Amino acid sequence: MIVEIVFAAGCFWGVEKFYDNYEGVLKAESGYVGGNYPNPSYDKVLKKRRLKEGSAEVNYTEGVRVTFDNEKVAPKELIKSFWELHDPTQKNRQGNDVGNNYRSAIYYTTPRQKRVAFETKEEYAKLLKEAGYSDIVTEIKPLKAFYTAESYHQDYLTKNPFGYCPNHATGVKFSAEDKKKNEVTPLGGKEILVIKSPNFCPYCEKFEEEVVAAYKGSIPLRVVLAQDLKGFEIKTELFATPSILFVENGKERASHVGYMSPKEFYKALGLFKLGKNSQAYRVAFHDGTDAPGCKTYKIFENTPDGVFVDKLSGEILFDTRDRFHSGTGWLSFYKAKDGSVLEKEDNSFGMKRTALVAKESGIHLGHVFPRADGRRRFCIDATVLEFIPREKMKE
Repeated sequence: MIVEIVFAAGCFWGVEKFYDNYEGVLKAESGYVGGNYPNPSYDKVLKKRRLKEGSAEVNYTEGVRVTFDNEKVAPKELIKSFWELHDPTQKNRQGNDVGNNYRSAIYYTTPRQKRVAFETKEEYAKLLKEAGYSDIVTEIKPLKAFYTAESYHQDYLTKNPFGYCPNHATGVKFSAEDKKKNEVTPLGGKEILVIKSPNFCPYCEKFEEEVVAAYKGSIPLRVVLAQDLKGFEIKTELFATPSILFVENGKERASHVGYMSPKEFYKALGLFKLGKNSQAYRVAFHDGTDAPGCKTYKIFENTPDGVFVDKLSGEILFDTRDRFHSGTGWLSFYKAKDGSVLEKEDNSFGMKRTALVAKESGIHLGHVFPRADGRRRFCIDATVLEFIPREKMKE
């Protein structure tokens, strides 16, 4: 049977996206619900968001009408997900969104939905109390009317790139086992935490596609929910996603709230991993050059069989099978791994040279020069590389 229910859990953009991607849901639509004046619009709702309590005129809240097949997804499952995706103890707000148009509410359309809504409310209220939260303030009423929001509000997060998505979940789960299973604790040492949204977030997906999917660096990177963090010392308010945290021994060292391009991410990672005053950082981000015969070069000059990777992204750049000893004091290779580097013109210091940068991270690697035998010499700074023996390479 195809039925409807309306959920209000703060700004309707994120809620709509969450249910639009929920299995068994046929349609999720943003709109206005729960008020008592005619012809609501976004402008009217915003103007009335600070109406005094007890006023004869009741403002609408931003809701999402969820049309679903109750043979494919049970109403109880949907209603439980509603409680978990926001903070139902906040009155007339969700996070930084303040006003009666952001109030929490369920508007049911069947007796079964009503019963489940009140039963799950009672169950979730106990769990919230145990976690230190106050009473639930969510309205639970029958649906009388739903007014579809303006077209520009439909699929808003897909159409409008803000760079982050709101995250108002408390982290309290109906199943204690689920919460324990999902807990994320410090690994020790340096690590990167990418905080994603519990709802659908296009910017989280964009960051995962453009950065996370390609990242192979030696510093562990985990994509997690803020509410699953346990044992960390986090200074940044995790009100939006994606948020990128650079952590050492459980303590936040640096952070960025909102989407980061690959270039921005690797610049931040360079500061975290290499240090602003290191030679590797100067080479990577200020086109610096190692001293000939430097300590790292001497270590890498006679490694066993294996590959050299980008010190930040972990991408394979060079292979010992293509290495040769040029006598210059810099690592030298006949070629780079196909598609791993980019060449660009370098006219600094009055010279005309071809510089090399890593395609994935964008860091400076060195230069490429012609040879008398027609081949080329890839002259590479050792401090921006890491070595992996071939026997330890991951498939």
